[in-house]
Amino acid sequence: MLNKYRQTDIDGFTLLEILVAIFILTVVLTTIFAIFIDTFKNINYTESQGEIYQMAWIALERIQEDLESGFLLKIDGNFQNGEDDIDRSFLGENEMIYDRDADMLSFFSTKQLSRENEDKKSGLSRISFYVKENDENKMFVLYRSDISERDAPSDEKTGGAILCENLDSVNLIYYNSEGDEFENWDSSKEEFNGKLPAMVVIRLKFLIESASENPLIFETGVLLPTAGNYVEWEE
Repeated sequence: MLNKYRQTDIDGFTLLEILVAIFILTVVLTTIFAIFIDTFKNINYTESQGEIYQMAWIALERIQEDLESGFLLKIDGNFQNGEDDIDRSFLGENEMIYDRDADMLSFFSTKQLSRENEDKKSGLSRISFYVKENDENKMFVLYRSDISERDAPSDEKTGGAILCENLDSVNLIYYNSEGDEFENWDSSKEEFNGKLPAMVVIRLKFLIESASENPLIFETGVLLPTAGNYVEWEE
């Protein structure tokens, strides 16, 4: 007697087919993940770049405005310090940290913008720009201080507000009216004839952590309208 029912053959996947499918799935997921990671890296880089552009623009504009209001103060017919021991020179120093430029600039200005006392909108003050190291990532921080003539600090690198961060270097170059280049400038020295530089070039170099091989460099030159002039001041 013949069996009316015959078992249907069921074909399954072979081990080779399963391995091939897993391999293809792995390749697809890896590709998608790589695209996903690159997209977020590009987003983070673009955001970091935008923040740096904004910081650099603000810093360069601030330095430019301060330099344009800078001058030499003449007291009792001299540019030298008086008995009150107040330094009235224009001083630019070429300094290094970790073999990277970390220049300092200090000069006298009529434009006082102290954040600590908003009521003091005018008067004589010492404007200073200086660099300190960020201990966390070894990058530099650029500070700006605005101190009244009479409130001389115990340390020239204190009392400032952060102007910008994540700097790899801060380089300042000075030019006299003949176009000669100097890395330092001290108006109290005979070499500079008691004058301001005719122009100061500011170069800021930033690093983005995710793209340290491609630093961002911002540079501008500032002409000093008061170069060679001074302001009389009565004590």
